[in-house]
Amino acid sequence: MKKPRKASKRTKKAAATAAAPEPVTLAQVKAMLNAKPAPRRSLGAKVGVAQASAGSVAIERKKLIIQRRLDNKARVHDYKAMMEIMKKRGVKGLASKTVDAPKRRAPGAAKAPSTAPLQIFAEGDSWFDYPVPFFGGGVIPRLEDRLGVPILNLAKAGDEVRFMLGVEERKILEKQLRQGCPAGGLWDVLLFSGGGNDIVDKPMALWVRDFNPSVPSAKLIHQTRYDAALALVQAGYEDLIALRDELSPDTHLVFHAYDFAIPDGRGICHLGPWMKPTFDLRKFPSASTSAFEVVKEMLTQLATMLTTLERNHNRVTFIRSQGTLAPGTSSWHNELHPSKDGFKSFARVFHEKLKAMFPNRVL
Repeated sequence: MKKPRKASKRTKKAAATAAAPEPVTLAQVKAMLNAKPAPRRSLGAKVGVAQASAGSVAIERKKLIIQRRLDNKARVHDYKAMMEIMKKRGVKGLASKTVDAPKRRAPGAAKAPSTAPLQIFAEGDSWFDYPVPFFGGGVIPRLEDRLGVPILNLAKAGDEVRFMLGVEERKILEKQLRQGCPAGGLWDVLLFSGGGNDIVDKPMALWVRDFNPSVPSAKLIHQTRYDAALALVQAGYEDLIALRDELSPDTHLVFHAYDFAIPDGRGICHLGPWMKPTFDLRKFPSASTSAFEVVKEMLTQLATMLTTLERNHNRVTFIRSQGTLAPGTSSWHNELHPSKDGFKSFARVFHEKLKAMFPNRVL
């Protein structure tokens, strides 16, 4: 009786290949899970303070805190489910052989595979958390589509750096950095968007001087006061870097600066305007470009501060995106936020930077 022939190495390899699951796209993963975007807070949701009692206002604030916690939990759940599939099956378009990174990696140990799905989470303001249903979102959902992998987006529209690095929200950052990606392994990247809300809106009147046609626009900034405001923003960024260094030193921090916004008085969903009231108060003429030049100078100084942080710290990247948008109101949805095409342009800039940083792990 003849013994059955052993399968050749080629046959075994072909069988293993046939049994291996096919790599997937992000769209396919979402379809598998029937994943819907985690619920976003409405930009127009505000508490009627004037008509409400102090007790009812306190209750509404507690409800908002609870809602944000539930919102974050839903986002983490959806992200984990999607990333687990992509880590198991591979990202279509990249090499399909992917294995999970270790939960924690000792110094000198092997890094995550160069083709493993990039693990990113985001914290920030409305540039990352803009309305999805009628606008398509801000930078993050558009960047996801380009990268081909999900991003855990914990940003909150309207957030300021002093709150993101305050007690409540700092705990969220600490947890993510300490525990790593919910699907296993370390976070590769933390995208952070902050500082815009800290330097505009009502307090802005404190560091803008009364209009004087004989004074250069940059001199219409009360520099000592603006330096104090910017120092508070810088302190938040420095604390974020220190948290990263302590809890997840291999995670790369990626910052950006806002493009040169136009203080034309446009708001959204009963919010805003955020800048024009200051310039009206300080008697800037409507037809003048002086208000725009003041905003440009303030944002340029913010970018200079972030450039210094990049230079002085390891694994910190500052995306030099100012000037991405063509000058003019058509590039902007309102005073603070780009148009749909504008957000697409910023997503492209982010994508190019991440691809340069992780060439084998980005589509």
